[in-house]
Amino acid sequence: MVETCCLPETRILETPLCVRQLRVKAGARVLLQNITFDVQRGQVLGLIGPSGAGKSTLLRSLNRLNDLVPGLKVEGDVLFHGASIYAPGVDVNALRARIGMLFQQPVIFPASIAENVLFGAKRLRTIDKSERLVVIESALREAALWEEVKDRLKASALTLSVGQQQRLCLARALAVEPEIILMDEPTSALDPRSTQAIEELIVRLKQRHTIVMVTHNIAQARRVTDWLACVCTRDGAGEIVESACCDAMLDNPRCREVIEYLSAQG
Repeated sequence: MVETCCLPETRILETPLCVRQLRVKAGARVLLQNITFDVQRGQVLGLIGPSGAGKSTLLRSLNRLNDLVPGLKVEGDVLFHGASIYAPGVDVNALRARIGMLFQQPVIFPASIAENVLFGAKRLRTIDKSERLVVIESALREAALWEEVKDRLKASALTLSVGQQQRLCLARALAVEPEIILMDEPTSALDPRSTQAIEELIVRLKQRHTIVMVTHNIAQARRVTDWLACVCTRDGAGEIVESACCDAMLDNPRCREVIEYLSAQG
């Protein structure tokens, strides 16, 4: 892996998430191998690369969502503040509260807007009636949705537009107060206006959260990410072939696979 850095030498950032020699297998087939990288606090790290290289699988390894896929085996390690997330006895639900997830398609429950926001938070702790509106309003404000729905919190979440539903899913993740948010192509199902809204949110959210996102939109990567890791297939398995500051990689890629990928993206 070629790695470059454009951060000032005097700037020292906390590193809450470290991936070390991660390897993911589906039976005898190796999906990912030799995956090692760090995620800095307050950073938006983008995962780019050709379809099928394993970016989504990598993302789901960072909060153990791959545990839910039969036959997948994860080797190596992921350290969250220095502790292995794969250690015996780890509370996986608590882990996923601290490392939240936003998917490509909005996952909306057939319930009210308010109940959708509270869905995860209520399963992690007791929230009394007096606290509920505080949690709901705070999460919806952070997801830039409060002003649009504050007068219809009891309405079905299914009445919202797709773009609003995606922001509602983000509010649901934010309600459990995650430190890190994983995003798997969060705007791929959205129109340009909704995409812009999510991108603006990402830029604001990194003031309080760390974000790791998969994107196939190179222009989007340039707009919102600080650092990029390009995942390409080598010997049949996905690897990070180059990692660098966003502008450094997009303007001056060093790896042949990255040059070919960016050229194909136009």
